[in-house]
Amino acid sequence: MDTVIVTGSAGLIGSEAVRFFDRLGMLVVGVDNDMRRVFFGEDASTEWNRKALESECSHYRHYPLDIRSEKEMDRLFAEFNKDVKLIVHAAAQPSHDWAANDPAMDFTVNANGTLVLLEMTRKYCPEAVFIYLSTNKVYGDTPNFLPLVELETRWELDARHPFHEHGIDESMSIDQTTHSLFGASKVAADLLVQEYGRYFNMKTACFRGGCLTGSGHSGAELHGFLSYLMICTIQKKPYTVFGYQGKQVRDNIHSYDLVNALHHFYKNPAMAKVYNMGGGRFSHCSVLEAIALCEEISGNKLQWSYAEQNRTGDHIWWVSDVSRFKNDYPEWDTTYDMKRILQDIHQGLCARF
Repeated sequence: MDTVIVTGSAGLIGSEAVRFFDRLGMLVVGVDNDMRRVFFGEDASTEWNRKALESECSHYRHYPLDIRSEKEMDRLFAEFNKDVKLIVHAAAQPSHDWAANDPAMDFTVNANGTLVLLEMTRKYCPEAVFIYLSTNKVYGDTPNFLPLVELETRWELDARHPFHEHGIDESMSIDQTTHSLFGASKVAADLLVQEYGRYFNMKTACFRGGCLTGSGHSGAELHGFLSYLMICTIQKKPYTVFGYQGKQVRDNIHSYDLVNALHHFYKNPAMAKVYNMGGGRFSHCSVLEAIALCEEISGNKLQWSYAEQNRTGDHIWWVSDVSRFKNDYPEWDTTYDMKRILQDIHQGLCARF
């Protein structure tokens, strides 16, 4: 039976991928040991999502394993062997701030874990498609040196700049920049995935995401921007905006639109591909604009305060140019704009709490 291995299967992208490929009739093998609870505390645990997947998805098998363990991954890949047609690697330590507190664990999860998975794929199922959820943080803080213009509720890129119309493309350098330790560990994994594609002729791809979001997110203060913002708005919890007057801009892609893109790549794969992936100009907002939308949808006023110091590695303005992917896969497009994304998150949170 055609099998897909999904790491981080109870997380935002992982759980969306599980449901997507389960609907297609594939056997879905999920790997998730709830490290998000270790990183961000009990409130960020993905246990609720694992239970939902096991209840909803008839082709799903859950394995609470550690991707860093060669022994555990060897046993798993040996069990399914050449039945494995696709690996969606979504497990990660995802926070700048957390990485600075424990650089060794951050690196072993993000970089070493990816290396273990690549080796297992090469050993047991070298014809499988390997998709890695990378990040726009591989570009470090280089985007912060773009010529920006301050508007009433946001920063915006100068209209004369080549990135203004469609956003930032893959031509941006990943060198001579401050990545943060999290960004550095993701760069290491990103390069490994590219190298396994080129060196071993494996079908690999890195999707460098902007803000990935949706109702499946277990939002926490250090990660899951829109989900945590809506949680605070609904529950009337205080929220802190860090730096840039709250006008920093993010593009946001719903987990469904992202996983649909992964499926397009799976159906027609290539070697060592790199794609910027996000909501692009179709779906982006500043923090101030996101707060206004959360208040409009929930009917609550958010209690927020401002801290002058921005987080290290944060982008002031990021909008992904997804033209490369659209050119390769013209049938794909984003379907969730900002309002629809936040309505989905609001609906999901109201059902959970």
